[in-house]
Amino acid sequence: MAKMRAMQVAQARAAFELVEREIPQPGPGAVRIKVQACGVCHSDAAVKEGLWPGIQYPRVPGHEVAGVIDAVGAGVQGWKVADRVGVGWHGGYCGYCAACRRGNAFACQSYTLITGLTSDGGYGDYMIAPASAVARIPERLSAVEAAPLLCAGVTTFNCLRHTGAGPGDLVAILGLGGLGHLGVQYANKMGFRTVGIARGADKEALARKLGAHEYIDSTVKDPAAELKKLGGASAILATVTSAEAMGAVLGGLGANGVLMVIGAAGPLPVNLLSLLTGQNAIKGWYSGTSADSEDTMAFSVLTGVRSMNEVYPLERANEAYQRMMSGQAKFRAVLTTGN
Repeated sequence: MAKMRAMQVAQARAAFELVEREIPQPGPGAVRIKVQACGVCHSDAAVKEGLWPGIQYPRVPGHEVAGVIDAVGAGVQGWKVADRVGVGWHGGYCGYCAACRRGNAFACQSYTLITGLTSDGGYGDYMIAPASAVARIPERLSAVEAAPLLCAGVTTFNCLRHTGAGPGDLVAILGLGGLGHLGVQYANKMGFRTVGIARGADKEALARKLGAHEYIDSTVKDPAAELKKLGGASAILATVTSAEAMGAVLGGLGANGVLMVIGAAGPLPVNLLSLLTGQNAIKGWYSGTSADSEDTMAFSVLTGVRSMNEVYPLERANEAYQRMMSGQAKFRAVLTTGN
């Protein structure tokens, strides 16, 4: 049997190890993807550190996958060998459960698949994906450019377009890291009056380069008060992993404003009176389906939004992961296979 390389996690809290495996075969309704690039995401810690209940080891992580279809399983329609495709966190859906039938495929009840978590992902030369999880990559995006858009990109873009904010409305991006640096770009290109919020005066130049019209240094100013001075935010996109930081901006919402949470954090301190008097809301946002990923990539091509990436060969996954987890990566880490 033909062999492939993969960087797997043998057990919780183990280092990534380079192994040789048989190249998998796609079953009915699935395709095999020859991986060209795979982003390293903070959510990969769920596999690396054993944070997700029921993970089966060994597991190959990776849910920002870009590559080319090189085999098609029985019954697959609409996809063929040589198609350039990507796969994100959303690993497919059944199409017949109650959630799917009501248009909520992201919450599929009977086909719960998460790429690189409940099935092997893109830290390898090949992977298998259900056809419902596959997104078409535009020709004007390279594999390295496309990979981060399949999680970090779709999560921020898809969230922002569902905030209810309109062109000219004040929208704040909390955090300027792997998610936030894309969020600022998307907010600007969507026509929002964009505010970047981060720690330190040194972040201001980056925020404005990315498209922020205003910048708030949360180490010297009260971000909620500053947002109120600007008129109050229609939406705040919280990309950080600090519940305390989220709580500190909540009072900056304008009337009917919403705090959109896409960064996982602990218990959130909430002033309920502020929520009541402003008719404000706090909402979590899931990344998106394969169709949302295609929308994200199309919008990125149209408007010139790109992720800022550090690129590593597959065998340096441990180094790339540590760079990402330490916050030192500027701003996404991407593994390449050489395929």
